[in-house]
Amino acid sequence: MDPKINLKRLARHAFGLVALALLAACHVAPPRTDDPNENVNRKVYAFNDKLDKAIIRPVAVGYRNVTTPGVRTAVSDFYTNIRLPITIGNQLLQGRPGQAAVTTGRFIVNLGIGFLGFKDPASMLGMPLYDSDFGVTLARWGVPEGEYLVLPFVGPTTVRDVWRLPVDSYFFDPLSYLSRNHDFHHGEYYVPSVLYLVTLRARAIDAESFLASAYDPYVFMRDAYRQQRLYQIYDGNPPEDVIEKMQGVGDSKDFDPDELLKEQHSWEKQNGQNPD
Repeated sequence: MDPKINLKRLARHAFGLVALALLAACHVAPPRTDDPNENVNRKVYAFNDKLDKAIIRPVAVGYRNVTTPGVRTAVSDFYTNIRLPITIGNQLLQGRPGQAAVTTGRFIVNLGIGFLGFKDPASMLGMPLYDSDFGVTLARWGVPEGEYLVLPFVGPTTVRDVWRLPVDSYFFDPLSYLSRNHDFHHGEYYVPSVLYLVTLRARAIDAESFLASAYDPYVFMRDAYRQQRLYQIYDGNPPEDVIEKMQGVGDSKDFDPDELLKEQHSWEKQNGQNPD
């Protein structure tokens, strides 16, 4: 398998963990039972988790130990800025020229007076930070979410979201463009992608307690991913009826979370699942 593809898949797995940090201040949806691929998904989740604990997390911890918070913030800002063309391209595909213009302005400001993006003067100027990808574009075009999937090296995704991997990587990602158009005589062009992966994983370490405290980490990750994507599609403000549909609450306004957990356990037992 192409090492460049492996790196990008590992980065996507780390991104799934970063989603936990983004959800720390959000209400996490009640458990869901519409996961027809759960048997396979759980096995892949376990594989990814072992890979993370054996390789990715130790490297991320080492990175945090040898860098200061200021350095990590600068590196994180750089990668946030250098990947803005992904958002710009998808905003144009979504028919949002106003947002695309703002994001382009942010990219230029941080690239110019922000020391190639290592600083974030655009935020101080009040320029909002948008985040979009081809999965969001498909959602806004009306493509249904499809089944939830956990892929090796990638982590959580859906039948719809999985298309962002090849499309964004090939057409919009500057790091991918750099990798495709240079020879790897000494592996020097791997460095940006590797450091991006390490940066993502290091940012997720502070959110690990949320996963560790979950009664079933697989279910927590699945529902957290779905909710994070929903908020991204609706720019952080999804309609109430859409939230209720995602949560499986329907028209009930006084649902009991404990009862939902019991129902989830009951469903898993009936379907041969064992969270332990």
